[in-house]
Amino acid sequence: MPNDQGETPFASVRRPRPLPVLVLADVSGSMAEHGKIEALNQAMASMIGAFARERSPRGEITIGVLVFGGQGAALHLRPVPAASVTWTNMDAVGGPSGTPMGAVFELARRVLDDEDLVPASAYDPTLVLISDGRPTSEWRPQLDRLLGSPRGGRSLRLAVAIGPEAGSAAYQVLEAFVADPLYPVVRAEEADRVTEIFRYLTRSMSVRVNSARPDDVSVFDPDDLSDLSD
Repeated sequence: MPNDQGETPFASVRRPRPLPVLVLADVSGSMAEHGKIEALNQAMASMIGAFARERSPRGEITIGVLVFGGQGAALHLRPVPAASVTWTNMDAVGGPSGTPMGAVFELARRVLDDEDLVPASAYDPTLVLISDGRPTSEWRPQLDRLLGSPRGGRSLRLAVAIGPEAGSAAYQVLEAFVADPLYPVVRAEEADRVTEIFRYLTRSMSVRVNSARPDDVSVFDPDDLSDLSD
């Protein structure tokens, strides 16, 4: 029944605050080789399923996927609560030299700035970049704009290199994306390591969403990230 102020007893019930996870996934032609795109799709489906099972009064994990390959970047999965996702596999596109990373950095900035996609009430986002090669087009200005944006600058940024060795040009771009010497780029020499890395991401996000302070990113232990690399 309405109370004296005309409110229903359910007026104070609120949904948990969104805890956004954005995955920036390389789908260039080279990802079709050696089972890389298949491993990434399997890891994504498993992670989303685990996120969907989380029930926390403090936070609700939302997931969005931005893909880049060929001539540009696109929103493969609009950021939505994980529990509402029916995963659709990503496909590799273009040739092996089409890795437009600058385009996905710009798209990520626009997504984070759009309150219809990432509400103002959301916790600080986690961005995960996964790639097997270096950019084939301009990327530094777009990355600077992402890191200079309010939400991009506050985000926890993690990167997974499938193949590129530490110190290589491709690896250095991923380090620039992370932009924090505390957090190493995770290197997976073989595609089958992607599943293990995503299991770690899943566990850490589950701890984070159930913690007293979901904005505390200390659950991502730099030593654990280093141990994940070959």
